[in-house]
Amino acid sequence: MKEVTFKAFAITNEIDLNQIAIHCGIPKKYTWEQPLILRGDILESILQQQVDHSLQVLVFSFGSIVFVNNSRPQDIIAFLRYVQTFEPDIDIGNADRYSDDYCLRYGEKDTLELTDEYVEVPEFEAFHPELISTVLAKSVALEKVEEQLGKIHDKLENMIERLEKGKLRIGNKELARTTAIILRYEYNTLGYIMILDKPDITWSSSHAGEFYDSMLEFFELNDRYKILKSKTEFLHHIMEGFSTISHSIRGLFVEWIIVILIIIEVVLTVLQIAGVLP
Repeated sequence: MKEVTFKAFAITNEIDLNQIAIHCGIPKKYTWEQPLILRGDILESILQQQVDHSLQVLVFSFGSIVFVNNSRPQDIIAFLRYVQTFEPDIDIGNADRYSDDYCLRYGEKDTLELTDEYVEVPEFEAFHPELISTVLAKSVALEKVEEQLGKIHDKLENMIERLEKGKLRIGNKELARTTAIILRYEYNTLGYIMILDKPDITWSSSHAGEFYDSMLEFFELNDRYKILKSKTEFLHHIMEGFSTISHSIRGLFVEWIIVILIIIEVVLTVLQIAGVLP
């Protein structure tokens, strides 16, 4: 039995692949759905050492990196430091916070077998590393935004507790900041990770398409996507409620100001009639 190992990390929200490609001398314009695949001489120049031909690193625009056949900590740190020169917000010390290890096995069984630790196929295909890396990259990226969703829920829970205590006023800035956090979360989750988009190879090869769909289903990416989407819609519903309450309070405040001004005007008029005021 032969193996190909994978180690995936979600390290940031976005990586500019074109900047890295230009620095590496790769004459190609990358779009969001295409991973930057580094191997051979380019990878050697980054790690500053000789590497086996089977080693490669896939960098995804939505902030994930997958190491293929290379899980040595010193190599991983060296590569992350290289990427950090393009994306300074990367926290290398916490790089393994959202990570996953996986393995491709082949050469022994006649059927596809998927487990939590490995996938086994009858024979190796050139598309296997990229498709497995893509699924792993999206999975760890989803893990990252799933945790971000928990933080948003905590913030909204605090706002709800304030309402329960009778503190009805919520500032426009606070509403705007919270709405921006939700929109950023939604953009990173539903738009940028592109769960529903498939790699190009799956459209030209039915075998590749079937394998990718099997991986996608096993990692439950579509189900996780639907859950996140429904939770995002729920967050928007809550924010609409906060906004309605806030606007109602402001409207009521303006109405009271108008009433007070009318009362003052009436009082002044009565005083003038009574001759108290000139």
